[in-house]
Amino acid sequence: MQTALERALRSSAGFDPARRLDSWMFKIIQNVWIDNRNEFARRRQVQIEEAEHIGLDPTPFLEARSDLVGVVRAFSDLAPEQRAVLTLVVLEDYSYQEAAETLAIPIGTVMSRLARARAAIAEALKSSHQTDEDGRENGQKDLRENGQESG
Repeated sequence: MQTALERALRSSAGFDPARRLDSWMFKIIQNVWIDNRNEFARRRQVQIEEAEHIGLDPTPFLEARSDLVGVVRAFSDLAPEQRAVLTLVVLEDYSYQEAAETLAIPIGTVMSRLARARAAIAEALKSSHQTDEDGRENGQKDLRENGQESG
């Protein structure tokens, strides 16, 4: 939040008083969140490589990273309108009414976008897990069919 406030103060000359202040701040916060997410992903890769280097089992890191990548991918695939509502309600803990006011849309629209966003993410994660499981099973079956042992 502090970073967002610093950015807002630095770019305050570019604020258009005809715009809503909360919408302008939301966009700044959203940009800070994207920057932080990218930085986290970069640092996470270094931690996994360090774990492998010192002989730790990277499996828990890789599984957690796989889940995180799935969530980020599913979130990124959402329509911008759904991402905005999901960010406000789920990540920022806005009420439906507050999100509706911030985005200047009816509360019913907030509720429907949120429901569609949650359903899309759940479906994407379900599909991702099914693909992973199918891929592992098929990979193991292929090895056995070729007369090779796995593991």
